[in-house]
Amino acid sequence: MQPGRDPLVWLAVASSTVIVAFILVPLVEMMTQPTMASLKETLMDRDVIRSIRLSMVTSGAAALIALVFGTPLAYLLARHRFPGKKILESIIDLPIMIPHPVVGIALLSIAGRNHPLGRLMQALGLEIMGTVTGLIAVLTFVGLPFYINTAKAGFEEIPPRLEHVSRSLGASAGGTFFRVTLPLAWRHMVVGGIMCMARAVSEFGAVIIVAYHPMVAPVMIYERFTAYGLKYSQPVAVWLILVCLVLFLLMRMISLDRKATA
Repeated sequence: MQPGRDPLVWLAVASSTVIVAFILVPLVEMMTQPTMASLKETLMDRDVIRSIRLSMVTSGAAALIALVFGTPLAYLLARHRFPGKKILESIIDLPIMIPHPVVGIALLSIAGRNHPLGRLMQALGLEIMGTVTGLIAVLTFVGLPFYINTAKAGFEEIPPRLEHVSRSLGASAGGTFFRVTLPLAWRHMVVGGIMCMARAVSEFGAVIIVAYHPMVAPVMIYERFTAYGLKYSQPVAVWLILVCLVLFLLMRMISLDRKATA
C-alpha cells in the first residue's frame, strides 16, 4: 500500500489538523482582536512595562540559579548509577506534576516564624511573602525540572570515552568537565535555561499565593481581566505571548544550530 493511501497517514493528518487548530485558533483570535492603538497604549503603560520587566528579570534569575545548582545534579544523573536514582529523578519532576498553588503554600510553610528555616531566613533578612526574593524562589521551583532534564539529556549524548581520554592524559575531573564536557553540552544547557525561563515567565498559580505584589505580567493580566474584562487584559496578554515567542524562537535556533554542527 502506498503511504499516501495508508488510512493511518490520513488519521495522523486529521488529528494533527485538529490539534494545531485547537492551539492556534484561540491564540490568533486573541492576538488579532486588540487594535494597534490599544497595543501601543498598553506598551506605553508604565505598570505594564514594569510587570513584564519584573517577569523577565525574576525568570532570568531563576534560570541562572537552575544553571548554577542544577548543572552538577544533571551531570551526576547522566553519568552515574546509584541506589535511589529513580526516586531522585521523580522528586526533581514533582514541580511539574503538583498543582502550583500548592507550591506557593509549601514555600510559605517553611518561611514562617514557626519553622527553623523561616527563623534562619528572617535572621538573614530574607522575606518570601510579597517580595522579589519570593518570586525568584517560586519561579526557580517550577522551572528547575526543565533545566535539569534538558542538561541531563545533553550530558548523556556525550560519549564517556572522551572524558576517559582526557583523564588518562592527566586532566583532573574538574578540568575535564570544563574543557571537554561543558563545550560539548553548552547548547543543551542554554536551551534548558531558556525552557526554565519560559516556564517561569508563564507561572501564575504559585506566584499569586506568594507575591501578588510586586506584580508580574501573568498576575497583571489576571487583575485587569477581573477588574476590566477582556478589552484591557488582552493587549497585556499579547505582549507577554510575544515575549514567550521570542524565547522559544531562540531555543529553536540554538537547537537547529546544534543539529547542523552535529
